[in-house]
Amino acid sequence: MDDPAPTDPAVLVERRGALALITLNRPRAMNAVNAALSRGLGAALAELATDPALRVAVLTGAGRAFCAGADLKDLAAGRSINDDDHPERGFAGMVRHFVDKPVIAAVNGFALGLGTELVLACDLAVVSEEAKLGLPEVTRGLVAAAGGALRLHRQIPVKIAAEAAFTGRPLDARTAERWGLVNRVVPPDQVLPTALELAGTIAANAPLAVRATKRIMARSATTGSDWDAPAWDMNEAETAAIWTSRDAHEGATAFAEKRRPEWTGT
Repeated sequence: MDDPAPTDPAVLVERRGALALITLNRPRAMNAVNAALSRGLGAALAELATDPALRVAVLTGAGRAFCAGADLKDLAAGRSINDDDHPERGFAGMVRHFVDKPVIAAVNGFALGLGTELVLACDLAVVSEEAKLGLPEVTRGLVAAAGGALRLHRQIPVKIAAEAAFTGRPLDARTAERWGLVNRVVPPDQVLPTALELAGTIAANAPLAVRATKRIMARSATTGSDWDAPAWDMNEAETAAIWTSRDAHEGATAFAEKRRPEWTGT
């Protein structure tokens, strides 16, 4: 696939009902992150967060790569690769940009280094059986500073994460699956269909409940032991509004009437 014309967006957003398909759209550059991509991805996630009609997103890359990391040509030329209007969103407009709706990575190809850090920032991942994930930064005198060193050891066993991060050696798709870093490993042509199917399953659930569940899971790391009061206080604060929501009533009613629930997000 050729690179888009200069006037084309670096990130495409396609709405499919309650799903947002977000595509990194710099295929000739292997979807390396420049300022335009950072702005586009950050804006796409902001749209996901604020639009009540959207319930889940799938993030993928155009062409043969998911994301090859930072655009080294822009860096060498002294050009910013960040969204300077939103530095709080972090690398690519994503790695520090919390959205309380699920985001699924559909990893269609190359995703080492900063590409892996985007995967780590997603909630779920479907990857090609040909893909490799890893943090090679130490082999180049660098640190995986866009979330890799923060997140990898929280998503797979600590010693497995340490070996990957300290050696810089990549994990093949099946190894990543075995250690729970990804949810599905599929043939290359099935990556996007599988991710979209998974997204559809999530989108069919009550949106308020899904969002509250993600917030609870994300915030539990800062509340101490799951036996201590702060964790339960946070849990109860998040769920209190859910119990009295119209969707909670609809879920029970639909079950009793043996029909599919019709969620309103209220």
